[in-house]
Amino acid sequence: MKPLIILFVTFIGSLIAIKFIRKEYDFALAARIAMALMLVFTAVGHFVFTKGMSMMIPPFIPFKENMVYLTGIFEIVLAIGLLIPKFKVISGWTLIVFLLLMLPANIYASLHNVNYQKGTLDGNGVSYLWFRIPLQILFIVWTYFSAIRV
Repeated sequence: MKPLIILFVTFIGSLIAIKFIRKEYDFALAARIAMALMLVFTAVGHFVFTKGMSMMIPPFIPFKENMVYLTGIFEIVLAIGLLIPKFKVISGWTLIVFLLLMLPANIYASLHNVNYQKGTLDGNGVSYLWFRIPLQILFIVWTYFSAIRV
């Protein structure tokens, strides 16, 4: 829920700031700024909640904590890429693929009741997917229309 709030609040704030500075609206730029800030916020979670996030990764994948750190760094790199005009399209496509690849980890975590913030197995369970899957779709559509199809 927090990433969604950050996305919307930052979008509105960015839209107002852009209108004030440029005297016109730039919805795509405001949306990319919002996505970038949301990505940085979620990336911080990779370093703060490493144990819990590593529990989201299926057992057959080795080096779980390293994967959590790497994906956090990757989210920051993608956030920066979305803000650089030369790299926004490739960053957008890469982010879409990344979001699709991360969905199985969210499904696995829900099926196993992972609470990534506590690092325990008392999470929301499968019911969380009713929120998470549409949220992931929103992130994908948001990225497509703000970074690729502008």
